[in-house]
Parts: sequence; C-alpha cells; structure tokens
Amino acid sequence: MLNPTEKAAILIESLPYIQEFYGKTIVIKLGGHAMINLELEKLVLQDIILMKLVGMNPVIVHGGGPGINKWLDKINIKSKFVQGMRVTDKDTMELVEMVLSGHINKTIVGLINDLGGKSIGISGKDGNLIEVEKKNIFHDNKDKENSLTDLGLVGNIKKINPEIIRILTKEGFIPIVSPVGIGPGGDSYNINADHVAGALGGALSAHKLVVLTDVEGICLDKQSGTLASKLTAKEIDYYVDKEIINGGMIPKVQSCLMALECGVANVHIIDGRQPHSLLLEIFTKKGIGTMIVKE
Repeated sequence: MLNPTEKAAILIESLPYIQEFYGKTIVIKLGGHAMINLELEKLVLQDIILMKLVGMNPVIVHGGGPGINKWLDKINIKSKFVQGMRVTDKDTMELVEMVLSGHINKTIVGLINDLGGKSIGISGKDGNLIEVEKKNIFHDNKDKENSLTDLGLVGNIKKINPEIIRILTKEGFIPIVSPVGIGPGGDSYNINADHVAGALGGALSAHKLVVLTDVEGICLDKQSGTLASKLTAKEIDYYVDKEIINGGMIPKVQSCLMALECGVANVHIIDGRQPHSLLLEIFTKKGIGTMIVKE
C-alpha cells in the first residue's frame, strides 16, 4: 500500500503530461477485452473521464464485432468474411446498425454518465460525420481467378466532417462514435472501426491516437515475445510486406499510418487488458505498448 508521500509523487509525475496535453484531442479506439469485460471497460472509461476533467479532449471510437456475431447467431444469419471484412447485405446492415449505434454505443454512454462523466453517442451518419463510398475488393474466386467481390453495404471512407465532434467537445461532452457511415442515397454503411479511428484522428488533428487491443503491442518475434516499443511508418510497411505483421493487426496498423499521414503527432497500440493502461500510457514517462511515428 502506498503511503501519502508516494501517492503525491505519482501525482507530481503526471503534472508535465497534463500540461503538455491540456486542450489537445486524444482519439481512443476501444475494442477487445476493454469492451467485453465490464470491469476492464469501467477502468478504461474512468481513465477517459479523468483525461477530460484535467483538460484533454478524448474522443472514443468503438467496434463491436463479437456483439454483432452474437445477434446474427440469434436470428440464424451466418456471417461471411472476405479478407477479414464482413459481407453486409441489407438485412445484416439493419442489425449491424442496431447493435453498433444502438446497443453498444448507448451502453458506453450510460457507463460514462453513471461514472460521473458527460458523454453523447453518435454514429458516422450524424452531422454527415463520415461520408463513405461503396467498398469493393478483388478476391480469388473458386476457380482461382481474381474477380471483383461485392461486399454489400461496406463503406470506404471518403470524407470526414468533424464539426459535430468539435461542438460536443467544446460543450464538455465526451463523444462516442460508432463506425457506421452515410453513403449514397443516405444509406448506412458498415466501416472498419480501426480505419474510422485513424481517419477521425487525422481530421481532428489529434495529438494522439491510442488503439486498445488484446495484445501488448506489436510483437516482431513471436517465439521470444519481443515487443517493439517504437516503429516508424517505413518499418511498419516492411514488416507488413514480410508478413511479420499480419492478420487482425493489419487494419490496426493501417489506421495508425492513415492517422500519421493526416497529421496525428503520435500513435500508440496498447494492451487494453491491463488495468488503467490508458493512464500508464498518457501520464507516465515509460509508457507501454508500441508507439508508431512517421519518421
């Protein structure tokens, strides 16, 4: 148990970081165990409330894949994925929007408000926050031919209109953004939440993008468990090309590179399973996870 002097020393250690980040926007991608474990989720949200109270402007972008899968299973709709992306027909999109923008988004809002914060939940459709176009990809078919694959209502981000976020943060709210965008004809489109976080961070000229995951950071040697504490954009491209970075980590690093290209100063991938990982990253000298920089 820490004595009062040790507690005071910890508070003093955070002072220069509070001064540095005062008034700055921090975009947080919330996912993994930090969303499906209620106790961990509360700890993360407490960190975010503290960030707001000391003068930062946190903005949360959340995912919701496991929640979507659960509800699709309940109504016997089978999920189909191509290159890690959910094929989303009209019926599936209706459920995706209800789960993301309704259930998950409002659950996070309720938790923050109950913990003493002020939050408002929106989707990318509100205020035309996220304008998208239909996303199509080329994929090998059963005859091993490279053909155009229709993913349905899956969106590729075309434009971010961040005015609604700036209004909410100025009025003292923590915005909670679900990854549903507005497409041609006003239709709803499903978007990768990591990409939303990266694009939104860039549009807001955020000081930091922090991606909460279920791993400690980017591991370059699976056998030794060697964690990279800092990587450049060029190194990320190299490790992706060599398939050292692969699987579900690819959209995460893509969103990080997107954010850097759009002007975000620092990007961090950290372990959301560790209690108060956000506070350790933001308010301590050592930090945790992997930091990605442009040069």
